Amino acid sequence: MKIFFDTSVLVPALVDSHPNHEKAFPWLSKVIKADVIGVISTHNLAELYSILTTIPINRTVTTLEIYYLINETIVSNFEKIELITSDYKHVLELLSKNNIRGGTIFDALIAHAAKKAKVEKLLTFNVRHFQRVYPAIAEIIEEPI
Repeated sequence: MKIFFDTSVLVPALVDSHPNHEKAFPWLSKVIKADVIGVISTHNLAELYSILTTIPINRTVTTLEIYYLINETIVSNFEKIELITSDYKHVLELLSKNNIRGGTIFDALIAHAAKKAKVEKLLTFNVRHFQRVYPAIAEIIEEPI
């Protein structure tokens, strides 16, 4: 099974003190064990770094430790989907036609990457956001349980 991971799942999977860690970590483990194919957008890497270097956790983590965590755990185990100009144009057109504004574009870009990757499931803790901004894949958007 090919599964796309939103950053909202990757962060708690990597941060054991996060309230959603117990729901997210088993999915990351499945990717590492190669029980499923994990997919992310290259944009997720930047978003993940941004969040992990600013999230308050129980101990001080250096930016170099964050880099290694992302590289060793995510980059080396996940298939990466790159978006090109035509992908961005498609998402911009979709959102503008549906009068959707603001930062929601980032969820739409991730949903578009999931569609492009032809995944069977998109895991997120923001199911409603994704279904609203990218209804074409609403049926595959799920929260980890």
